[in-house]
Amino acid sequence: MKLKPATGRRLANLAVSIWAAASALLGILILFWILYVVIHRGLGALNLSFFTQLPTPPGMGGGGLANAILGTLVLTAAATLMAVPLGLLAGVYLAEFSEDSKLGDYSRFSANVLMGIPSIIVGVFAYTMVVVPLGNFSGYAGALALAILMLPVVARTTEDMLRLVPNTLRESALALGAPRWKVTLAIVFRAAKSGLITGILLAVARVSGETAPLLFTALNSPYWFHSLGEPTPNLTVTIFNYAMSPYPDWQQKAWGASLLITLGVLITTVLARFLLREKKV
Repeated sequence: MKLKPATGRRLANLAVSIWAAASALLGILILFWILYVVIHRGLGALNLSFFTQLPTPPGMGGGGLANAILGTLVLTAAATLMAVPLGLLAGVYLAEFSEDSKLGDYSRFSANVLMGIPSIIVGVFAYTMVVVPLGNFSGYAGALALAILMLPVVARTTEDMLRLVPNTLRESALALGAPRWKVTLAIVFRAAKSGLITGILLAVARVSGETAPLLFTALNSPYWFHSLGEPTPNLTVTIFNYAMSPYPDWQQKAWGASLLITLGVLITTVLARFLLREKKV
């Protein structure tokens, strides 16, 4: 077999390396550009009133987004409570009990497809299943939509992390007479703890900036909410409404809310990456 000249291979390798480095640099520059614009435009809106007061009527300055901040935290927490236990259980089944199982193959395929479904489709589904039968928008419907988006992320991450645990740990514990459920919870889960937490944090980051599902489910409200059975204020829909308004004060608050969500997602992602690096060590 005739080999290519070494000079040609070196030039091709250099070209590909330069192209890959340039692509990575472009992605980093776009990220910092977005961060700069959001911080530059939104930092001025962050003050004590922003975190403690209700929104003002249209055209009136002042006020804040305290109800939307609280609503976002409650919706995210409710979705996490719905999705994380089911996702962990699904991941345990896929990793520990689904070998050579058609149900496991179908479940894994369904999770992969669900991860790629546009969030607006999930919002329409939750609208049809919850909002229409109940006759009103509610935080429960919004939390359900977010939980559906979180579920496959938690399930697949759990499966991947549990499969990284060496089988010798399982075999050693089983040889000592420990039941299978105790081996999974006390040995396998402990060994994969950092990876499992990483998956949960990534799932939370995945849904924290979603707007489309909440437009069809939780909607929004300018008032304090008393339960998730009513339209629930949230930051993402508020950003959508305020950014499209003709009022400069509302537009400024939209940038402030965008900065708040961006920082939340950034901190969550960095924390997840730190935990994952600790897992690899």
